[in-house]
Amino acid sequence: MDTLSGKTLFITGASRGIGLAIAERAARDGANIVIAAKSSVANPKLPGTIHTAAAAVEAAGGRALALQVDIREEAEVAAAVARAVETFGGIDILVNNASAIWLRGTLDTPMKRWDLMHQVNARGTFLCSQACLPYLRKAANPHILMLAPPPSLDPKWFGPHVAYTIAKYGMSLCVLGMAEEFREDGIAVNALWPRTLIATDALNMIPGVSMANARTPAIVADAAHAILTTPGRECTGRFLIDDEVLEAAGIRDFDRYAVDPGQPLLPDLFLDASR
Repeated sequence: MDTLSGKTLFITGASRGIGLAIAERAARDGANIVIAAKSSVANPKLPGTIHTAAAAVEAAGGRALALQVDIREEAEVAAAVARAVETFGGIDILVNNASAIWLRGTLDTPMKRWDLMHQVNARGTFLCSQACLPYLRKAANPHILMLAPPPSLDPKWFGPHVAYTIAKYGMSLCVLGMAEEFREDGIAVNALWPRTLIATDALNMIPGVSMANARTPAIVADAAHAILTTPGRECTGRFLIDDEVLEAAGIRDFDRYAVDPGQPLLPDLFLDASR
């Protein structure tokens, strides 16, 4: 199976960036996309809303359902999943993409930032997975994909931004647990993480980093597509890196994904040079 035609994807944080890129890639196959995100009104600092994303999905050949959802809120998530099932008849794939970031140390992290990151990253991922699982159990080749890094206890990933690392690894630990819990159900649960920085609005949170040293969200979207079209029983509980996934799929030219081909690429967080 190499297409997502007719599949229904519930994608959190799909109004822009990597989430939108994954949505558009699936839409080119003719997939149904549930755009579950908070942005319903245009913001000059953060371009993209659920409505512009829906338009992009439909322009790419898919069907879109734009839902304003705060994934921290249980009632909102439950209502969104119910609307998705009512509209498209089920859910085949959940992409837990929504994430909050704050790259500061302990003394520079207000508790409201701690709470936001843990509520969006760990709680939101767990909550959306919990809400979608009854429908994923009924799907053919169901997948849950987290945009989360390989977990590591190396102190170098904790020292500079311990609050963010704990929150982000909360998503990673959901992969470990849920992959094992739902292995017999045939629900694939995997993580995907980029080798390099990706040119999204989140990149602006990292001081001194230039978009020229990043790749475009398309590389993550293409890698996600490759994962989500794989038989789930053959691939679960794995922490996958975007260019490794694409290399295994036969892609050798990665310059196409560079924002500025020829410029050195900066590695993303949480990846050792040996990976």
